[in-house]
Amino acid sequence: MNQDDLKRAVAVAAIEYVPFDCIVGVGTGSTANFFIDELAKIKHKIRGAVASSEASAKRLKGHGIEVLSLNDAGDLQVYVDGADEITRHMHMIKGGGGALTREKIVAGASRKFICLCDASKLVDVLGRFPLPIEVIPMARSSVARQLVALGGQPALREGFTTDNGNLILDVHGLQIMNPVELESTLDHIAGVVTNGLFARRPADVLLLGTPEGVKTMTA
Repeated sequence: MNQDDLKRAVAVAAIEYVPFDCIVGVGTGSTANFFIDELAKIKHKIRGAVASSEASAKRLKGHGIEVLSLNDAGDLQVYVDGADEITRHMHMIKGGGGALTREKIVAGASRKFICLCDASKLVDVLGRFPLPIEVIPMARSSVARQLVALGGQPALREGFTTDNGNLILDVHGLQIMNPVELESTLDHIAGVVTNGLFARRPADVLLLGTPEGVKTMTA
C-alpha cells in the first residue's frame, strides 16, 4: 500500500465517527481531502460542514455539501483532520498546510477530535517536523528573535499567506519534550496568532493507517 492508500483507508474508517444529522468539522490537507471525498458519499445523512480553510470549503461545496460558518453552526459533535506529527499522548504538530489557526478554532469547538494519519506520522517526541507559527506581518522579525532565544531556527515560509492574511514561520531544530507548556509559551509572544502545537486540546482518537490495516488509538 502506498501513502495515498493509507490515507484513503483512514478516511473511510473516520466515517464511522460521523453522527447522523450532525454538522461536521473538517480539516485541511491531503488526508482531509480524502475524508471530504468519503463524506460526500453520506452527505444526505449530515446537515453540513464547517471548514478550517478556504480550500476545504471549496472541495466540500464541489461535492454539494453545505458549508456553514462556525458562528452559525455552534458547538460541533466531531472534527476530523490529519496531523504532521502525533505522539501516543495524542499531542500533535499541525499547520503544514498553513491552516493551523482555523484548525485550532474548529477543533476547540468540537466535542470529539478524530485524527487521521499514516504510520509515518507517529513519533515519540515532536519536533522533527518544523513547527508552524502564524504571525502578524509587522511582528515577523520580533517573533523570530524570540523563537531563536527559545532554541528554534525559524524560517519564513516564502510566498505564502494564510487565509487570515498573515505569515508563517516554520521553526526547525526543536525537541518538544513538554508540548503543553511550549504551546502556552509560544501563544504569549506578542504578534503570534497561534502555533501548530495541538497539545492543550489533543486528539481524542487516532486512526492510524498501517500496511496491516487501520489501527485505532486513544490517549
